[in-house]
Amino acid sequence: MTDLVLLADPQITEIGVEEVGEPLVDLRELGGFAFSHLKVNEGPAWSSVRRGVADRLLHATELVPAGVRLMIVEGHREPAVQRRHFDAYCAELRTADPDLTDLQLRRLASRYISPPEVAPHVAGAAIDLTLADVAGRPLDLGTAVNATPEESEGACYFDAANISSQAREHRATLADALGAAGLVNYPTEWWHWSFGDRYWAWSTRARCALYGPVDADRPA
Repeated sequence: MTDLVLLADPQITEIGVEEVGEPLVDLRELGGFAFSHLKVNEGPAWSSVRRGVADRLLHATELVPAGVRLMIVEGHREPAVQRRHFDAYCAELRTADPDLTDLQLRRLASRYISPPEVAPHVAGAAIDLTLADVAGRPLDLGTAVNATPEESEGACYFDAANISSQAREHRATLADALGAAGLVNYPTEWWHWSFGDRYWAWSTRARCALYGPVDADRPA
């Protein structure tokens, strides 16, 4: 796991963006999804993503097994919220290990939350989601959404070994549908999937990212 390319890595941060200007789309208006009651985002567009992401998520709803639904937790995130979460997690890590260099701290923090300047959620390019049954009850995927590496003992990593066989099957179901629809996973967070951001560009060997930061109240 130490060899993972993280969002703070220059391989990611140096990828350019050629903004395509797609609007944010509210997934609540499209149908086919379940929505989490977790209060993880105070932003006005928490259930919104770029049009290209929304189209792929709709496709993914057709690929999950009968009786299973995609449950949306968080899409777009305001830059100020991203900065606040990033700084808070850095402070937590610094308290745990005061000897960390700034570079080490930035890398460790990016396992869980992206540096604001390259954050996929700020670009409307990422979605945090899980699986639910037809009644809207979340399925077991091994950890809570947004569990940190520390509190989950690494079980938040997609390929973690310290989860049940059922949770592993559910993660595979999520990955099969989202991967086939064209989204990529951030491997330290089983719930985080994206399209059109820098990490997607690196993962797919695309020439550039398609989406940069977008304001919920104004077009890209």
